[in-house]
Amino acid sequence: MYHLNSFFAGIGGFDLGFEKNGFKTEFLCEINPFCNEVLSTHWPDAKRAEDICTVSPEDIPHAEVWCGGFPCQDISVARGASQRLGLDGTRSGLFYQFAALVEEKKPEVVVIENVGGLFNSNGGRDFGVILQRMTSMGYAVAWRLFNSRYFGVPQSRPRVYLCCWKEDPAKAMRVMFDEAGAHKTANERKDFITEASAADAYPKVPKVAYCLAATSGRHTGTDWSRTYIVCDDGVRRMTPKEYERLQGFPDFWTLPEGYDVNDEDTDTLRYTAVGNAVSVPVVEWVAKKINHELKAKSSLFSDAYAKEYVPEFAKQQWVLGAFSDVDYTDTSLTHKWPKAGIAWENRYIGGNVAPTPQNPIESSLVDIVEHDRVSRKYYLTPNAAEGILRRVDNQGRKLFGPLRTALEIEKRKK
Repeated sequence: MYHLNSFFAGIGGFDLGFEKNGFKTEFLCEINPFCNEVLSTHWPDAKRAEDICTVSPEDIPHAEVWCGGFPCQDISVARGASQRLGLDGTRSGLFYQFAALVEEKKPEVVVIENVGGLFNSNGGRDFGVILQRMTSMGYAVAWRLFNSRYFGVPQSRPRVYLCCWKEDPAKAMRVMFDEAGAHKTANERKDFITEASAADAYPKVPKVAYCLAATSGRHTGTDWSRTYIVCDDGVRRMTPKEYERLQGFPDFWTLPEGYDVNDEDTDTLRYTAVGNAVSVPVVEWVAKKINHELKAKSSLFSDAYAKEYVPEFAKQQWVLGAFSDVDYTDTSLTHKWPKAGIAWENRYIGGNVAPTPQNPIESSLVDIVEHDRVSRKYYLTPNAAEGILRRVDNQGRKLFGPLRTALEIEKRKK
């Protein structure tokens, strides 16, 4: 059995995905009190820490794999340009504490996850800092943007994953890429407005949900880009249980003992925790390949091997002098990073690779929504319906057809 240490552990998405593939969680580091209660419920015997800034290397047990989805709040494009501080921010800047611990302990494999905005945060300099830092410690880094919707959960959730393998670019590459190339995607936008349920059946939902957000248990009608469910008696938000399912967690995963399932404050804690989590099925895919590579022998790595293994790189050229020769703290510097690539020593190669595994797992939103009646607290008021419609029209957006019709009906109830 292999072992896992989890940093910025949240509600244990990395740990659940890795444990399904032959790993045991040895260490959990998480500062959020509610998330810690969730972790205590599911991993009562794992060694624990709260603030990564107070963790010393001696506190951390041995594990072949470390994982960490450091906070995205300063990187996400949802913050707006003025608040998007990137790695200069107090929360996303915790990457540096994580990297310092990695340098002290040098685990075999490090897995990092974050929002797609990491590629262009601070003009691309932040992603350069991460690659520079990891390669300077002797890690080969393979990175790729994945979308959860192709891994068995009907949610469009693009996230960048990095597999950093100590002194072994071939293994890092084989974890993140399929040898025959990625499955090519079609029109991704249409599934947001294509009905998944039968014409005369309720609930009515599109095939794919928008990306889940860390949100409140209360709704004011200010956000059109959430996924709403059309029922025969109104329009409602998704429940916390549906949130869990959309991220690949079991039902009630985020309901520790002592919390009231009917309380709105509990809902807020659950929505926020799940909205900040990793998608478990994507982690499972990565963990399965890491398990295989830990058992496999090392192999020689060459430029030709990389281009042969990843067909999307066949016509690309290695960029030399990309790390030790570049000062990514220079604020005049900008860099456009590819959505997939391999970095090793002082060079990288990258290109456009679809955010899918070679064999995508189909899923549909209608299969995960609750078909029984839910509490009326999840239903939209006429004022909320009016607010959503107003924002949709002001921004020239197109809504899922049955949702538009149902919101118009609710609006007229004012």
